[in-house]
Amino acid sequence: MRARNIKSRRSRSQAKGQHAAQGVRRGPSLVASRLARALAQVRILLCDVDGVLTDASVWMGGAHELKRFSILDGLGLLLLQRAGVRVGWVSARASAATTQRARDLKIDFLHQREGSKVAAVETILAHAGLTWADACYIGDDIVDLGALKRAGVAVAVANAVAEVKAMADYVTSASGGHGAVREVVELILKAQHKWRRLVVEHFN
Repeated sequence: MRARNIKSRRSRSQAKGQHAAQGVRRGPSLVASRLARALAQVRILLCDVDGVLTDASVWMGGAHELKRFSILDGLGLLLLQRAGVRVGWVSARASAATTQRARDLKIDFLHQREGSKVAAVETILAHAGLTWADACYIGDDIVDLGALKRAGVAVAVANAVAEVKAMADYVTSASGGHGAVREVVELILKAQHKWRRLVVEHFN
């Protein structure tokens, strides 16, 4: 068992249904302090795309598929990369809109292919020279459960299904596409004592 996990993987599974409707943080301040210690060790942030970086809507029917991404999330990811934390997006669905947004933000790793997300993340981690223990993973649906189970920090967005919330160490107050990723980014940067420096830089 990794000491930094907020909950053991077994307790995460046992929690299904019990905490699914609970809000932002679970448990007393002790749990919050364990979360902070875990976030302080994060070296890569990985997340699903549809439902996490977007509100899960897709506009179709024209020449191109359209998606709505949050500018708050985008700036947050840029700040996270500036602070030395890598970023990867993992989607089982290829999308030109996702590719364009990833290029705009210079995302370190982009996986858009059907198949196991666990295998996709393991490929990314191998390229990055990192392990599951170094990763924070954000998901919203059952296809993310395998990655959430293995990640050092597992996060569910507010609009996630009950099973994902039960697996998570942290459930965001914001929904996917509405600042959920930015919320996690700030938690990581504050836990690593890098947030204040980044804020001060923007006063100059």
